Amino acid sequence: MKEFISDFNKLVKLRLTLTVVFSASISFLIGATQQGDIIWFNWALLTIGGFLVTGAANGFNEIIERDLDKLMERTMDRPLPSGRMTNGQALVLSVFMGIAGTLVLVNLNFIAGLISVFSIFLYAFVYTPLKQKSPIAVWVGAIPGALPPLIGYYAAFESSGFGLAYAAVSEKAVVITPLVLFVIQFFWQFPHFWAIAWVADDDYKRAGFRLLPTTRKDKGSAWMIFISAALMIPVGFLPMYFGFGGWIFTIVSLIGALMFTWYGIQHLQKMEISTAKRIMFTSFAYLPITQLILLLDFKPF
Repeated sequence: MKEFISDFNKLVKLRLTLTVVFSASISFLIGATQQGDIIWFNWALLTIGGFLVTGAANGFNEIIERDLDKLMERTMDRPLPSGRMTNGQALVLSVFMGIAGTLVLVNLNFIAGLISVFSIFLYAFVYTPLKQKSPIAVWVGAIPGALPPLIGYYAAFESSGFGLAYAAVSEKAVVITPLVLFVIQFFWQFPHFWAIAWVADDDYKRAGFRLLPTTRKDKGSAWMIFISAALMIPVGFLPMYFGFGGWIFTIVSLIGALMFTWYGIQHLQKMEISTAKRIMFTSFAYLPITQLILLLDFKPF
């Protein structure tokens, strides 16, 4: 049983899944705060549904890449390439999680459930095959990677047919708030994933993955990492600009973005794995910290 739990955690990429669920949960609480009432049972349903849907997407990803995972040191111990789990077992688990998670989210809010289905499809069946073909895969993957805030936010509202019941919230707020949350998470992914791609480039090459902007660890890729890091500065001002982020969030976001930019400059100058790791580790901390502070410093409008 202990081995199955360990393999299941690797199949669903537990740390990544928990990060996604955290992002959706924070957005749910922001949407609920706008309405003036947090329904914690619904929050629990979102957490469960989000975990299952994300786990399903990651499971499908590992089924498709099972032979490629055998070639990389960082993935060869996953349950499928190691032979501890069969493709059939992984498929049954992934399909079950996908259906169960979607049903939970659809019953919570139809739009949230619809977005979750789109997210699974785009991540597993578009982004995953593209990773071997073109660096455009990172741009495509950034879309499902930024959808959890939308899923979480809309899950806080009651469904009204194909729309939302938001009598207590302005129409502007219902459109702008989740869009800004999406944009922040979308742009964050580029310094995050390109830094990881730089650090793991040798491993990725064994599987034929082409994830760096120019497919190589050259000046062009370093420039793109720097630009994507610097873009986090204006992106962090969006919540305040649109009236729902306070000064505390803006200052913390600016500090994080300046760290991104400073490490981006260092990486542009040295182009070393150590400088890419500084960007990578900054990205690990930036998103959960700023999301949590935004929730605490949120100003309904």
